[in-house]
Amino acid sequence: MNAPATSFAFDQRNTRWFPLGDFKHLELSMLAVDRPNKIVDFLIKFHANGVIFPHRHLAETRIFVMQGEHRIYELDGTLKEVRPTGSYTLSAPGGVHGEGAGEVDCIVMYNLRGNGVDEMFDVLDDTGAAVGKIGFEDFVALYEAQKASV
Repeated sequence: MNAPATSFAFDQRNTRWFPLGDFKHLELSMLAVDRPNKIVDFLIKFHANGVIFPHRHLAETRIFVMQGEHRIYELDGTLKEVRPTGSYTLSAPGGVHGEGAGEVDCIVMYNLRGNGVDEMFDVLDDTGAAVGKIGFEDFVALYEAQKASV
């Protein structure tokens, strides 16, 4: 017999959230950067009922949902998948989608493994065309800026 779903809130009192450029519906908290192995760990808070920009993962991505529902959307905006609190997902490079939260803010821990690759994400427009990149050095700069702001 399955236990009823229970909603838990992540205690954010010791987490400092920062914007990711001009992107809407999310905030970021950098945890660690491993330069030799090009590994990045960070938290993202997706704002309730928000959907972020379409993108393509260029690095292996490991995701753990800490709070809320992590929603994955097709490029056309169709809901593809809902990942509840406690879900763990391992994704190979290449996935194209948008992401967001359900009725409450969703907090997700990301582990990006570059495996020698400098580029981590393609930023896409609504047609799926690449309009920008987010690379390993962008995450390093965010990490350094976050450490300097303490």
